[in-house]
Parts: sequence; C-alpha cells; structure tokens
Amino acid sequence: MRWTLAEIAAATGGRLHGDGATVVDGATQDSRDVRPGMLFVPLAADRDGHDFIADAVAAGASAYLTARSPAASGAAAVEVDDTAVALTVLAAAARHRLGTVPVVGVTGSVGKTTTKDLLAAVLGTDWRVWASTRSFNNEIGVPITLLSAPADTEALVVEMGSRGAGHIADLCRVARPTMGVVTTVGLAHTSELGSLAAVVSAKRELVEALPAAADGGVAFLNAGVPEVMSMADGSHARVVTFGDGGEVQALDIALNDDLMPRFVLRSPVGEAPVRLGARGAHSVDNALAAAAVGIELGVSLEDVAAGLEAPALSPLRMEAVRLAGGARLLNDTYNANPLSMRAALRALAALGARRRIAVLGAMAELGDYEAAEHAAVGSLAELLDVEVIAVDAPGYAAGGGTVTEAEGIDGALAVLADLGGLDADCAVLVKGSRVAGLERLVERLVAGGDA
Repeated sequence: MRWTLAEIAAATGGRLHGDGATVVDGATQDSRDVRPGMLFVPLAADRDGHDFIADAVAAGASAYLTARSPAASGAAAVEVDDTAVALTVLAAAARHRLGTVPVVGVTGSVGKTTTKDLLAAVLGTDWRVWASTRSFNNEIGVPITLLSAPADTEALVVEMGSRGAGHIADLCRVARPTMGVVTTVGLAHTSELGSLAAVVSAKRELVEALPAAADGGVAFLNAGVPEVMSMADGSHARVVTFGDGGEVQALDIALNDDLMPRFVLRSPVGEAPVRLGARGAHSVDNALAAAAVGIELGVSLEDVAAGLEAPALSPLRMEAVRLAGGARLLNDTYNANPLSMRAALRALAALGARRRIAVLGAMAELGDYEAAEHAAVGSLAELLDVEVIAVDAPGYAAGGGTVTEAEGIDGALAVLADLGGLDADCAVLVKGSRVAGLERLVERLVAGGDA
C-alpha cells in the first residue's frame, strides 16, 4: 500500500523530517527484508531496530519511523513518540483504506499458517488476495501484513496468534476481520495461558470480535472439536461448520505414497474431488476450512479444488526430502506442541517405512503440562513403533519406548550415524519448537548426509 510521508505523519501524529511527498510502498521492521521503496519501522526487541536504520536505508528504504532524533541517513523520516504504537496506528489506517474488502482472520492452536496458505490459494483463483507472510501473526506481523497489502487487494487473509489473554482482541481492533476461522484448540502457550480453558478463551476472542450476521460476519468453526464449537455462543456472527460432522466435510480420505491426501469435498453447494497439495491427514481439516471460506465468498467448487491442489506453502512444515542414502525425511521443524507432534508422528508412521525414526526437540511453553505431554508423545511413539532421538529433551523417555538422548545437533548426528546410516528402508521425522533450532539438523543431513 502506497503512502506519502506527509500522510504517514498525519496518521501517526508524528513530526515530518524531509520531503512529505516521498512515497513508500509496504513496510518492514527487519532491515534484512527491506526492498526498495519500503518504509522501515525500527522496533525494540533483542536489539533496538534504530541501530539498523542505516542498513535499511542502504538496502533501499525510502523512509523510516523513528523515536530518536533522525540520523543523517539521507532518507526522509517521521519522528514519533513510540514506533510500536505508530505501527499499530498506521496499520489501522491501512485497514480503513481497504474499506469493505473481506478480511478473514485465522487462528487456532495448530494449522493456522497452513490454513492461511490454503485459503490464499483458494481465494486467489478468483480474487486479488493478500495474506500474511510466513507466520506473521502477532502485534508486529499483523500490522506489517496490513501495510503491505496492495491498494487493489480484493480479499485479505490475516493469521492471528496469541500468547495471552487479550492478544487476539487487540489484533482484531486493528485488522477488523469480517470473517474468522478457528482451526482447532489444544495445549499451546500454556506456560502463559495456564490451561486449556484459557487457550479456548483466547482463541474465542476472534469469534467475539466479528460483525453480526446482519453485517456480514461469519465464523468458520471446526465441527469435530467441541471446544471450538463452544465458541458459537460467543458471537453474533453466522456460523459455518467444517470438518467431521460439519457442513463442509471430506469423504473417502486416502493418502498417496507422498502423504498427499485425496478426498471428496462435500458442501451445501455440491461435491468435488480434491487432490490436496499439503501433506498429512491432519491437513484435511485445514483444507476444509479454506474451502468453506471460499464457498462463502462465491468461489466455484472447481476453483476451490484447483486452489487446494496447488498452494504456495510456508516453509518448514511437512516438507519431504530424499536424503543421499535413500531415506525419506519429513522436515516439520517450524514449531511443535502436543497436537502437532502427534499429527507429525502419525504422518511418519503412514509412510510405511521398515524403520521409523523421530528426531524430536522439546515442546516449549507448556508450563505445568510439559512433563506429562512429553511423556505422552513418547508413549505414542512407542505405540507407532517409532524410535525417538530426543535432542536436549529428556522428557520423552518417560513415556517408554526406544528413546536415545542427544546433546545438540552434533549429538543427534552422532546418534543417527551409530544407527548404521539412513538408507531407503528408513523414514525420519525432524520436529521441535523454534527454540530447538532443528532446521539446522535438516540442513546438515541434506547437505552431506553427516549421519
């Protein structure tokens, strides 16, 4: 979305430094992501973004916000009291510019990003769609998504995450979604939220924020998850259900050898065969959510199926790689919680390899549930005949089964090497929370087969 610096100063109440006619298109808070013509928004994180203004300008930023006296950077600036507050205010102004464009919020304990990607693909068959990049789903990512939306956007898909009560409500005040999807709920971020009931309450904030049915508000809820269906009572929006027992459901689900599901999409407007371009049986509900929204917005069943078959998926989620020794590897290293870990283990088992190995990092932010949930995952691995290599995560061993503990990436590689190599009879899952950094293990395995 294009803004003059004078418009940005007016929207934020900031002080203009430089030419007010300077135009910016899009915004980022990361100097490494700057493209020519962007607005750079320095924020305080582990390091103060103000220290990277020069880098952003050198990369082509046309202008920047600042809470300091502007540096002699050669770029125009708007000085504000607080850059984070200014980012939120400017994003709200961007949402106002979008007017009556449908804005679909997507939340849930798992499946948010994949559902967002599938929905963007479905709507993209008929609409000019803008969607959150990767997992831009917090108080930074949602405003950046709004500010980066092109002026001719016809539909906007916004992923919304929560680490505490009120987070999604705050995001909704900025993005003002007209429709909302809740994928599922489970134990995630319970170190902050405290309980499953609190997780449900946090996700419910999206449903509660939607317009009334008379004003076009629609809540898309997973019929197979009672906790999600309970949210229907918290909204004046019309409710559309998807999943097991829902209005939009999948029949005759089957997985091919690459874990790609095929099914018959059944909906109130008819049926259509779908060949889903996302791995794992657990992806089917995400596809149904995307289909339900698409149908609501007038996308034909044929186009819904076409969008679901060829989505552009975010990285590090059920990516399949064939290693040099012939083993199949599932790279699901973006994040992990009990729901997604169970789904990934079942996907590994579905590959049907003679030997199944799961290299697992810790599931973070579970609070008081951590020990029990790690043990439960260990028990499921034993049930599925999956060997576990626990990387800096001793809790899995409490569940029984074959669990070998490893220290760090090098330790995991050493354990894999001791197993005798990863040949064509092996299938390997690598998964853990972001703090585990197991994508580095995948890179080592793919680069040279150190195991």
